[in-house]
Amino acid sequence: MKFYSINRRSPSVDLREAVMNGLAPDGGLYMPEQIPRIPKAFFNNISSMTLRDIAFVVTDMILGKDIPSAVIRQIVYDTFSFDIPLVGLSPDVFSLELFHGPTKAFKDIGARFLARVISHYSSRSPSRKVKVLVATSGDSGAAVAAGFHGVPGVETYILYPSGGLSRSQVARLCLPGSSVKPIEVLGTFDDCQRLVKQAFVDRSLRDNFGITSANSINICRLLPQMVYFFYAYAMLSAREEMSGKHLDSPVVFSIPSGNLGNLTAGLLARRMGLPVDRFVVANNSNDVTARFVTTGEFTPRRAERTVATAMDVGNPSNISRVIDLLEKDHETPEACMRGYSLTDSEIEEVIRSVYTDSGVILDPHSATALGALRRDLREGEKGIFLSTAHPSKFPKVIERITGVRLEPDNLPPAPHRSAPHPRISVSYDALRRLISV
Repeated sequence: MKFYSINRRSPSVDLREAVMNGLAPDGGLYMPEQIPRIPKAFFNNISSMTLRDIAFVVTDMILGKDIPSAVIRQIVYDTFSFDIPLVGLSPDVFSLELFHGPTKAFKDIGARFLARVISHYSSRSPSRKVKVLVATSGDSGAAVAAGFHGVPGVETYILYPSGGLSRSQVARLCLPGSSVKPIEVLGTFDDCQRLVKQAFVDRSLRDNFGITSANSINICRLLPQMVYFFYAYAMLSAREEMSGKHLDSPVVFSIPSGNLGNLTAGLLARRMGLPVDRFVVANNSNDVTARFVTTGEFTPRRAERTVATAMDVGNPSNISRVIDLLEKDHETPEACMRGYSLTDSEIEEVIRSVYTDSGVILDPHSATALGALRRDLREGEKGIFLSTAHPSKFPKVIERITGVRLEPDNLPPAPHRSAPHPRISVSYDALRRLISV
């Protein structure tokens, strides 16, 4: 499989180069040249397939020409080692709980998969050290730290915005004896992301080190996220069959949207044949993507701080991939998406009402997705919203809204938690000095 730069000013490359470079020389994100269609017969049996079986079929169809199928199977087996439950909140609305991995966030899946792909390739060139750079606005940093912990020959640098992460999120970046190095940036997530992109196009830096990304900038962080869309459809089909029915209702996915990795993965799954009617793009008050869906025009702006911090993104990297997919299909955004934004008070009201009605506690990002889905879902449709993080990651918010005190989950011991991190300005020179060692 060849991968092209969406800027189309660099030659196509194979999977290894796309993964190990992260970004094309022209600054563009990589996309697969062909998106294979899964045979319809696959969906006749999908309700009886396991998560790992589905994951292998989906990933092998795209990566199988570049990585031996036996290796892909092992990567899938190691990555999808925890459950992804589909929990019904009503007969037509379901939560896809993506937070049952080691760091309690959906990004465990992509990070674990990517770490194992990079390990597969880096083992072939043991003399060349790989430096992985990632910007995080929330849970991706912890997932990357866990996913890359102990991977030989790899140093991982995690940039996070000062004041933009909760205490527990920062604590999860610090793993004893790890080659993972957190860096606090005195700016926003967009500043962190810009610094990472500058490193990728720094030719002299790339000549001396193998520089790649663990963000959804990297195509192999994003591709495995397709899997849980297929698996959600499989579980919904199995539920219908248990009632003696076939799943013939339109299926709608609602996605809490920050850097748009999940939306891109969902659109790719749809291109592969997933029977999804449309996607609901759920924004907080940083509504640049919802506005794009409604107007067809994308206008970035500086992000504002909200209760759903991981979605505080004003210029999502993957918007270029979304636009590229739509242009290839000759579609407008509204042909397959609907966009909504919720204020902090509206997000908090969703958390409060769900807890009052069902006893279920949602984190702010999952609540945003449910709130948007409620606005969009029509009679006779089935709606699935991505529940992307465990509510214990936001204990103060949850206690203030519901009165329930949740202990932050799996915090490292206090002495390790207080270890200082480098703090840098938004200057690229400051980052370059740190990683050029």
